[in-house]
Amino acid sequence: MVSRVIPVDPFDLVIFGATGDLARRKILPALFRRFCAGQMEGGSRVIGAARSDLDRAAFHEVVRSAIAEFVTDGRNDPATTEAFLETVDYVTLDARGDTGWDALAARIDPDRVRAFYFSVGPSLFGDLALRLHRHGMAAGKARIVVEKPFGRDLATAQALNATLAQHFREDQIYRIDHYLGKETVQNLMAIRFGNMLFEPLWNSQYVDHIQFTVAETVGVAGREEYYDRAGALRDMVQNHMMQLLCLIAMEPPAKFEPSAVRDEKLKVIRALDPVKPQDIVRGQYLPDDDKPGYLEHVGDPTSTTESFVALRAHVSNWRWAGTPFYLRTGKRLKARTSEIAVVFKDAPHSIFGAEAGRHRNILTIVLQPNEGIELGVTIKEPGPGGMRLIDVPLDMSFAEALGPESGMVADAYERLIMDVVRGNQTLFMRGDEVEAAWAWTDPIIAGWEERGEAPLPYDSGSSGPVEALALMHKDGRRWREIRK
Repeated sequence: MVSRVIPVDPFDLVIFGATGDLARRKILPALFRRFCAGQMEGGSRVIGAARSDLDRAAFHEVVRSAIAEFVTDGRNDPATTEAFLETVDYVTLDARGDTGWDALAARIDPDRVRAFYFSVGPSLFGDLALRLHRHGMAAGKARIVVEKPFGRDLATAQALNATLAQHFREDQIYRIDHYLGKETVQNLMAIRFGNMLFEPLWNSQYVDHIQFTVAETVGVAGREEYYDRAGALRDMVQNHMMQLLCLIAMEPPAKFEPSAVRDEKLKVIRALDPVKPQDIVRGQYLPDDDKPGYLEHVGDPTSTTESFVALRAHVSNWRWAGTPFYLRTGKRLKARTSEIAVVFKDAPHSIFGAEAGRHRNILTIVLQPNEGIELGVTIKEPGPGGMRLIDVPLDMSFAEALGPESGMVADAYERLIMDVVRGNQTLFMRGDEVEAAWAWTDPIIAGWEERGEAPLPYDSGSSGPVEALALMHKDGRRWREIRK
């Protein structure tokens, strides 16, 4: 089964920071794959912009190298690569000066969609927005794409929103979170609102609790400076995991359209209770054999930044009153995995007696490494000898269910970039949504800073601090095993 390609009108996409790591690893390969899929026909163009003093041919070498390294599905043959490069141009440009802006404006078609991807640090967002406006490129069909981190706290997020709003309307601003472009994340809404089987049960009457796990095996090497200023709560919970929680907990929107979906997500964030100190656990990974620990990685033995966080949250509304949401994420854990587990309550009465044991239905949405959905059901154990119950999974891996062609399905960046071109903001965060998330997160950070709490040590390759296990044990629950 091959995903259906919907053509888009010709567009210009400008990548600021085009020689940087994000552009090489994600943005340029994503555009190349969409070119291969036939979505860049009719004269669409990619224009790289950066401080590097390159001509068009030199930038083509950068693009050619990125495709060779990061497009490994057989589509990067020389002829296709050269055809894609015909759509690629480059401008040397100073984000905080006047160099290159007139040249960029001369290359832009004022009558087509113009998307400007800010693949740069947040400190440059305001400078780029100002100069796009000053040089006449912010009007009409112009759109800007901004990457996280979108602020460091509520005050900086509000300031950044205000700066961008001076030059662009809210419907022109696309705050990108690549997690929302994952096939399985979008399937959350299809599962809930497209199946009568689940939505009637999607509430506190039937759901015991919900677990969110984003575990990584890598440390912070290569991101030391950024990560030690951010930490796990800012880096993962305030944005990625908050978005997952919203999609799981939100009410059905009236329509599947951007404003309706984002209105319901915002209601979830505003319904979140403050997190109590006893409901959060922070940790730092220790050295392991020849691998340095967190403190060695960041080069500061006094750092109190967390590389792991687990917390219990509550959504105080009619649907979820009494149902806890458990979130955990961390570096240098035992396996790389991201999943959401919706754990349903026990049957109100077991006709099989106590010896049958405790059995629960669990719906697991796996985001990585192998996207798929699993529903755990209880059946009779095969064979004679009485009614013995066991739990078995009804398992759907996208790769298996959709066949070998499923590998050609668009990845997160491909999908989100095409949504920008189409003007579909459903999977992008709105300004008030970002600010609401920071308003919930800031008191958590302020609380542990006021208390002077240091993160708890945990072994590399483990499931995190043992205290995180107690976070659920005291509720009579258990974390699901972090699995590969």
